Amino acid sequence: MAAPPPMPGAYMPDLPAVPEWLNKGDNAWQLTAATFVGIQSMPGLVVLYGSIVKKKWAVNSAFMALYAYASTLIVWVLLAFRMAFGDRLFPFWGKAGPALTGDFLVARASFPATAHYGAGGALEVPPTQPYYPEATLVLFQFQLAAITLVLLAGALLGRMNIKAWMAFTPLWLLLSYTVCAFSLWGGGFLYHWGVIDYSGGYVIHVSSGVAGFTAAYWVGPRLKSDRERFAPNNILLMIAGGGLLWLGWAGFNGGAPYAPNIIASIAVLNTNVSAAASLLTWTCLDVIFFGKPSVIGAVQGMMTGLVCITAGAGLVHTWAAVLMGICAGSVPWFTMMVLHKRSSLLQKVDDTLAVFHTHAVAGLLGGVLTGLLATPELTALHTHVPGTRGAFYGGGIQQVGKQLAAALFVVAWNVVVTTGIILGVGLVIPLRMPDEQLRIGDDAAHGEEAYALWGDGERFDVSRRAAARATEVGDQSVDQRLAAMGARGITVQL
Repeated sequence: MAAPPPMPGAYMPDLPAVPEWLNKGDNAWQLTAATFVGIQSMPGLVVLYGSIVKKKWAVNSAFMALYAYASTLIVWVLLAFRMAFGDRLFPFWGKAGPALTGDFLVARASFPATAHYGAGGALEVPPTQPYYPEATLVLFQFQLAAITLVLLAGALLGRMNIKAWMAFTPLWLLLSYTVCAFSLWGGGFLYHWGVIDYSGGYVIHVSSGVAGFTAAYWVGPRLKSDRERFAPNNILLMIAGGGLLWLGWAGFNGGAPYAPNIIASIAVLNTNVSAAASLLTWTCLDVIFFGKPSVIGAVQGMMTGLVCITAGAGLVHTWAAVLMGICAGSVPWFTMMVLHKRSSLLQKVDDTLAVFHTHAVAGLLGGVLTGLLATPELTALHTHVPGTRGAFYGGGIQQVGKQLAAALFVVAWNVVVTTGIILGVGLVIPLRMPDEQLRIGDDAAHGEEAYALWGDGERFDVSRRAAARATEVGDQSVDQRLAAMGARGITVQL
């Protein structure tokens, strides 16, 4: 009996459709994780930003996130990916190059600079090589890079010139993000020193928080009226955006091991536990000190819990995730609600969405707690440096010192480089919109508004309203007819 013909397409048993190194499960999970992280930005943070600001800034805020996401992808495949994860150029930076050709993208993914050598020069740990193609790695790491810039934007909402933002984003990606990513993940000096940053507590959150705060200092504040009252235009949509961010974090931390292994399972569970513990802690503090729970506060508490656990999500026990969540819901709450009001510097810098507190403070807290609580069993499954563990498990104060030193490097680099970029852009493009545009908002910045409240895209005309009220229809005025329908006195608060 003749053998059946080979199956076509992706199910071919031989190369190149399914090379021997390809694990379909790993590849499927990593693509799924990348999609989850992408949903955090698009639409998660786009929705959150567009709804957490005043109505007049809804379009501009959402567009800042949208533009950052798109521009990051193009710069990422042209140069930035290999600067962050390619061959070593400096101890803190990789060699620039494109990630565009078929030969490169279909080859097995690899982190060439991650090979770890012992004191005698012997190879102790080979380079990290996931069981899927380079294209999958490029996509996943792009999503992490993109969300970093989207988070950074939160500090600048409500006044930054959109053209200045368009010039700032690719420069910051190239000169700041790639350095931190290579140093801590791609095989740089902090990676080989044994600093633990499981999924971006430093690379993403401390970076975005510090860079956002620095950029906000140079761009300048919003209008005084906006700083004093900046109520959300849609709290329900804000919660929906926050929910997408929370659920999307499963890809954020679950994709960090580059495989759907035991660490990924622990990481996803710990991520949810920490977020819940932090949200409840923040809410309880609001009730104790202000008498009522704040929905915005709950979303901020959720965020700090997610940020804090990121540095060690797959490396700590779940009871430690509860502890980290409690710390994440209390320490940033204190810095935001108490310390901020007593600090002249924090008062001076207009950080619109408190990115410094929710990301820089929470990210640093998570990195230090990971240096204390990372378990040897889980860390051994993930780390590149043998013997790495938290101080509570025999790692000693040395591990905490490494975590603090790495945080200092990330902070210093972002302050210096962000300052240089923002001042350079400011020489060509005004960083801040003029006051007359700030008073108008979206219509001045984009010629568009978020909501058509008075008709099919029409502007509300006060004179037309007055005329309509004076118009008699039969024996009744318009006001009388509205009153009869139970509509009298309805107003829209924005």
